[in-house]
Amino acid sequence: MGALTEIRWHGRGGQGAKTASFLLAESLIDQGKFAQGFPDYGPERMGAPIRGYNRISDEPVSLHCDVAAPGIVVVLDPTLIGSDDITGGLLKDGTVLVNSPSGAREIRKELGLEGGRVFTVDATGIALDEIGRPIPNLPMIGALLKVTDLADIESMTSIVRKKFEGKFTKPIIDGNVKAMKRAYEEVKAEK
Repeated sequence: MGALTEIRWHGRGGQGAKTASFLLAESLIDQGKFAQGFPDYGPERMGAPIRGYNRISDEPVSLHCDVAAPGIVVVLDPTLIGSDDITGGLLKDGTVLVNSPSGAREIRKELGLEGGRVFTVDATGIALDEIGRPIPNLPMIGALLKVTDLADIESMTSIVRKKFEGKFTKPIIDGNVKAMKRAYEEVKAEK
């Protein structure tokens, strides 16, 4: 198998980690990649910790298990830091993206992370501004696309419009697309 990118999403029920992993996989498949997107959770209830996973490759992916050694970790809820093993198994040169108004350096210290790259974006604040609800998943996808070379933002917004059409009103769809694009522009790296 060729180069494999593995992503682990950490969030809570209702924040959209499962939806984010599915949407990312669909977008990448539409762009000619091989991809998986799947969740892992215990009791299905609002607020319960949940993990989502992605595997992305230029060749078929035959693995069908949780992601134990991700190259990328995406944290939708910063309150999970310290209560969940956010960086467990993270590759030495891995990337961590956290939904937080705090700076990346502050989050690195909180995680006790020595290597790799750390980024932050206030995805919840952006979601509240653009869609009126604290659902950070689509802004986090936008930020993820900015800090990686996985896909382009326009392809992703096209998938979101297609998937949400008929389920949501045009203002909600437009707000989600705007939130993704805004997070893409506002993601912060360490200084």
